[in-house]
Amino acid sequence: MERLRPLGYDAGTRKPAYAVTEPGGALDKACDLFALESAATWYTLASAMVEGPALSADEANFILARVVEALGEVLPIAAKAVADNPAADLPLYSEAGREIGAAMRDMKA
Repeated sequence: MERLRPLGYDAGTRKPAYAVTEPGGALDKACDLFALESAATWYTLASAMVEGPALSADEANFILARVVEALGEVLPIAAKAVADNPAADLPLYSEAGREIGAAMRDMKA
């Protein structure tokens, strides 16, 4: 079943752009990149909000919904990356994840 994947935003109209992608193709990689960038952005915002003043229920629900959407986009990317690589490469992903997390924590300073 073909699925529309978020590709980013049209610069002229500021509306979301979507694509039906072929596995491993240029659009597939562009959609993966957008999903990872979006997830990193929502993670950073949610982390800042968790550490800040208490959120209202509506604010918390809005943020949680966006984080869940972002996870829904990046989990298949992660699963594909693990499936396509030998187990020997898994420590590289762990190390990269720690480095990204450290960089994001440093951004708050």
